[in-house]
Amino acid sequence: MLNKLWPIFIIISFVYGIFVGNVQNINNEIFKSAADAVNLCITFFGTLCLWNGIMQIAMKTSVVRKLSKLLNPIIKFLFPDVKKDDEVYNEISMNMIANFLGLGNAATPLGLKAMKSLQKDNSKKDTLSDSMAMFIIINTASMQLIPTTVIAIRSSLNSANPTKIMLPVWIATISAATTGIFVAKILMKKY
Repeated sequence: MLNKLWPIFIIISFVYGIFVGNVQNINNEIFKSAADAVNLCITFFGTLCLWNGIMQIAMKTSVVRKLSKLLNPIIKFLFPDVKKDDEVYNEISMNMIANFLGLGNAATPLGLKAMKSLQKDNSKKDTLSDSMAMFIIINTASMQLIPTTVIAIRSSLNSANPTKIMLPVWIATISAATTGIFVAKILMKKY
């Protein structure tokens, strides 16, 4: 649906711009938007490299193991089917840590790997298991301590205070995660 709507909007805007005599402005904005997109990509790339590097260092030290231990009670509550000795337990833990640190792009490969492992343990291959559904909810809500992607976007757009959004992000992600987990636990018991 969006594949059809966006081109229509672009064509209508372009035709309207020509009709009212704003061709020069359209031209300028096309090139300005392209430059802004490149700058944003470079900012994201730098931020992603920084946090991926920090995650790699953390994985080689005891930091991740300590953070995983802190997450043990939460993971046991959220994923009662997953055994602590399973590889998927560590994958879920790493994904949650990456999301908590606001590394959405770095968390994605970890999340895909965890979901693949959860699918291996799923007895009904054409249906989501409770653990898979809960994992999707946790990833969608993704409570974040440091919303690095949003801060990077705000920095690239020359925000006066790019970290000002941290409190609203904490409130929104905690509310979303709590609501999602609560509803999922109720529905899992019911169905």
